[in-house]
Amino acid sequence: MSTADIKKNAEGRMAKSVEALKNELHKIRTGRAHPGILDQVHVDYYGSPVPISQIANVSLLDARTISVQPWEKGMGAKIEKAIRESDLGLNPSAQGDLIRVPMPPLTEERRKDLTKVVRNAGEDAKVAVRNLRRDANDHAKKLLKDKEIGEDEERRSLDEVQKLTDRVITEIDKLIAAKEAEILAV
Repeated sequence: MSTADIKKNAEGRMAKSVEALKNELHKIRTGRAHPGILDQVHVDYYGSPVPISQIANVSLLDARTISVQPWEKGMGAKIEKAIRESDLGLNPSAQGDLIRVPMPPLTEERRKDLTKVVRNAGEDAKVAVRNLRRDANDHAKKLLKDKEIGEDEERRSLDEVQKLTDRVITEIDKLIAAKEAEILAV
């Protein structure tokens, strides 16, 4: 394994950490409707739990309302029950085959709680990135110890991994700041 391989491996794994953070932030609701909010809600479909998006059309009616259109007649009540019983705090209402899911407005206290959740998710992502940096640095030091690379190349590798880490942490900070601004916008 060369220093280029170490850097490439660390870069790929750090990108996955950032992607995981984006997915986590996507789940945190901001008061505005977003079809992705219902992604983690599963409905019992002939004995197996299935995401709503696989048994219904999920779209936006307006900025604060999600519409769920089941593909089968009998699924409406099950979908409505699954949304109501989820930990999202949503109260769907059925209108014929269409299920409307209005997004309740966020209180100031709830907004502050959500910013704490966002910061914690960001801190977890930063810790993951720092752990990846440590692993990459350990690999480079092992290569030096095994005399596969010289001290200059090891130092260069450590510097490149540090620059990569700084860049990824800056990206994480930007994601957190954007999500906090989105949550605090009234």
